[in-house]
Amino acid sequence: MESILIVEDNKDVNHMLRETLIDVGYTVKSVYIGIDGINEIRNNNYDLVLLDIMLPYKSGDQILKEMRAFSDVPVIIISAKDTVSTKIDLLKLGADDYITKPFDLDEAVARVMSNLRRFKNQVSKNRLINYKDMTLDDNAKRVFIGDNHLELTAKEYKILEMLLKNRDKVFTKSNLYESVWNESYIGDDNAVKTHISNLRNKLRKANENEEYIETVWGLGYRLYKN
Repeated sequence: MESILIVEDNKDVNHMLRETLIDVGYTVKSVYIGIDGINEIRNNNYDLVLLDIMLPYKSGDQILKEMRAFSDVPVIIISAKDTVSTKIDLLKLGADDYITKPFDLDEAVARVMSNLRRFKNQVSKNRLINYKDMTLDDNAKRVFIGDNHLELTAKEYKILEMLLKNRDKVFTKSNLYESVWNESYIGDDNAVKTHISNLRNKLRKANENEEYIETVWGLGYRLYKN
């Protein structure tokens, strides 16, 4: 059965949702502060996240923005804010649905089921990208060299994904920085160089006899061309 993460600081609401979802057969984890929420999403696999906006230490919209850099898991926002502009802003950030407090539990369960069903249909069209002995699972956000799973950071994954999806393109450091970090490039190469180096080391450790990323001197990086 699918696993669901609830990130909600109101313990009564959190527990009520958890018990209801468990009763209909889901595996549920509850956390109550924003930092715990993003850590759970980074370190564990969930099929759906129920996310409050007003959270201690890290707000729900911050969590949503951060997780969309590395995860496509469905997110249903739970919030007392019911203005159209708030809903639009969160949907633009990557939310899949929005429940306004106070809400009906049956409606919440129905929305969970609907979003899981829709996501399953997308996952059924699983996109695997292959290069040499490497496989990138675009839906699960996982990379394998042969049968070995690579433990990549979100930024390392994004860099590799960009290279794999654009095999003949040379990415400058500024291209990579602005796409992966979502910030304007100000000429500091260290962040990109460090992540490329770490990524190469992990690839080399998985298969020391193969080359995957090529430096095009004076320009940037691309997939290695034999």
